[in-house]
Amino acid sequence: MIGWLSGVVRAKRPPLVLVEVQGVGYEIEAPMTTFYELPPAGQPVTLFTHQVVREDAHLLFGFAGEAERDLFRLLIRVSGVGPKLALAVLSTMDADAFAHCVHAEDAASLTRVPGIGKKTAERLLIELRDRLDAAGPAFEPRAHAGEPGAGTGDARAEAVSALVALGFKPQEASQRVRAVAKDGMAREEIIRAALQSTLARPSVSGQGPAP
Repeated sequence: MIGWLSGVVRAKRPPLVLVEVQGVGYEIEAPMTTFYELPPAGQPVTLFTHQVVREDAHLLFGFAGEAERDLFRLLIRVSGVGPKLALAVLSTMDADAFAHCVHAEDAASLTRVPGIGKKTAERLLIELRDRLDAAGPAFEPRAHAGEPGAGTGDARAEAVSALVALGFKPQEASQRVRAVAKDGMAREEIIRAALQSTLARPSVSGQGPAP
């Protein structure tokens, strides 16, 4: 099991980041809460990781802190929640906000995560309440440390692609990006604003909640 990697960022295309470690490039899937903290390409980075081994693939997931990785591991232990959905949760809200939803029994906020319907939200509340208390990680919100982006046109297209990869339908991803994108905004800024709008209002048409 690969527990962490320390290397150099070579490329960033949410939800994938390419990290070079001693001449080997690792493709790592990461939530947006981690992308907000990644340094620019060419700069050193250390990520806590979780490895998933399947018959057809070896997947590596990376996180800026141990609390994020701990929550990811708790999420994928819940029935019906796989790595992709766990990444969507951690991209929509940070670990501290998620813990608050669980302790406040706020299922409504959880259903705004793409792919989570009422039944899954209720299952998360029931199964994770005691596990979060037992784990006791320090869920602290993190500051944005993303790299200034390129032109807004490319940034918008890449933001749409990132939202689709996180579970949004293409039409809704485009709608959310158009609603928040402004000239000069970096890709990570557009994605952050689009995800924050997800928590601020109900899902728009075209994104039906999953069971």
